[in-house]
Amino acid sequence: MATKGEGFARLLEPFRSELLAYCYRMLGSSHDAEDLVQETYLRAWRAREQYDETRSSLRTWLYRIASNACLTALEVRGRRPLPSGLVAASDPLGPLVPGENAAWLQPLPDSLLDAGDPARTVIDRSSLRLAFVAALQHLSARQRGALILRDVLSFSASEAAEILGTTVVSVNSSLQRARTRVKEVGVRQERLSEPSAPEQRAWVDRYMKAFENADVEGLKRLLTKDVLMEMPPMLNWFVGPGNYGLFMEWVFEKAGTDWNLKAVAANGQPGFAAYRRVGDGYELHTLQIFTVTAEGISRNSVFQDSEVFASFGLAAGLDALGLVNVAS
Repeated sequence: MATKGEGFARLLEPFRSELLAYCYRMLGSSHDAEDLVQETYLRAWRAREQYDETRSSLRTWLYRIASNACLTALEVRGRRPLPSGLVAASDPLGPLVPGENAAWLQPLPDSLLDAGDPARTVIDRSSLRLAFVAALQHLSARQRGALILRDVLSFSASEAAEILGTTVVSVNSSLQRARTRVKEVGVRQERLSEPSAPEQRAWVDRYMKAFENADVEGLKRLLTKDVLMEMPPMLNWFVGPGNYGLFMEWVFEKAGTDWNLKAVAANGQPGFAAYRRVGDGYELHTLQIFTVTAEGISRNSVFQDSEVFASFGLAAGLDALGLVNVAS
């Protein structure tokens, strides 16, 4: 029996990363997604004797368990927006306004999907983009499920109905409403001319060099005309290189011009962790994730949250040489 159980566990393991991506799209939180995947595997293990391979594939069966877990979680958890999807744009030099008691969308570290998982190739990284996952937050739980299962994961209507425990008619209705709502919130589909991952990284590497030099004009030259910056947990956000430049001038004035930056990647997008000089070392300040188009950087989502920092395994401090400060 133990050998049989171990064999079943090995059958489940290749689906872990894609289930993590699914739960993340549904919940908008990397921390919650990891918890829900663990719950999915625990439920699957307990119900392993009930699985009937003649009725559905193992993948479909796991997605049904994961969907049930996500839908239950969403009954008690509110949506996780970004500031640009919640309030009007603000003055870049206005006071920073914290979003009181708001649960914000979190980035998903690429490292969680790249841990040698043989299923990683089935994950559509474009559907993990922060802007797309933020748009999903405007949908009801079942609309999210229908859109992700049908348009992202390419399940058939009947498979999606089985996974969500509903009818084909209901799935098609939810899908139509979800597509309409996503269009209303103005999310652009990924551009065919989007740079490759190395090219995107190169754009952000140039941005990092300008940032380390406190070169505001150099930063502005890397931005698109409609660039957007937002910074949860603050409500503030704004659009345009001019506003961006004014804000960065303020940042360098208030936080200094001595920074140590560490490259990261999340949601299939490049970024970095920014450490600012404090005393004899550097203190973790923000995590910044970029959207890069063929024309330049079009979005910078700046996070300043301890749970987000922890999900990336970021050290709280670095020494003067940029090495992890074990005392921090």
